[in-house]
Amino acid sequence: MNFLITGGVRSGKSAYAQKLALDLSRSPIYLATSRRWDEDFSKRIERHKLDRDDSWENIEIEKEISSIGRKKEPIVLDCITLWLTNFYSDENYDLQRTLDASKEEMKKFLELENTCIFITNEIGMGGHAETEIGRKFADLQGWFNQFLSSRVDQLILMVSGIPLKIKG
Repeated sequence: MNFLITGGVRSGKSAYAQKLALDLSRSPIYLATSRRWDEDFSKRIERHKLDRDDSWENIEIEKEISSIGRKKEPIVLDCITLWLTNFYSDENYDLQRTLDASKEEMKKFLELENTCIFITNEIGMGGHAETEIGRKFADLQGWFNQFLSSRVDQLILMVSGIPLKIKG
């Protein structure tokens, strides 16, 4: 069974995903997809790790998520937005190449048949980005969220810390 948890920034997505994973297993896996772009972001990653105790296996992978192979324990993948950002910058902000590459990697990952809890930011609930790169990323994120939501069993929208089941 796979889950997609979406919502705004600081809506409680990660906390809910971690609780869900711990309900499924005593030793879940946390797959972090962020890059350590600068000192501030590295500190944020380290603070985020403090949310999890030693029962978690923590893995950091920027893009090739299928490389972790089949795992017995459920996986929290946090987050799709940062994962797409890694592809987008590596593909020189080419929208179609990024979409193709990220979909291909996700298809490989889903073939592993792990129980996964994906976290993503919901796009389109605010204004438009000021830059072309930002507007294209919003398109990418929206299209990829639709792609992934069609492949999960449950879709949960987080609103101010409250989970709302949309699918499943």
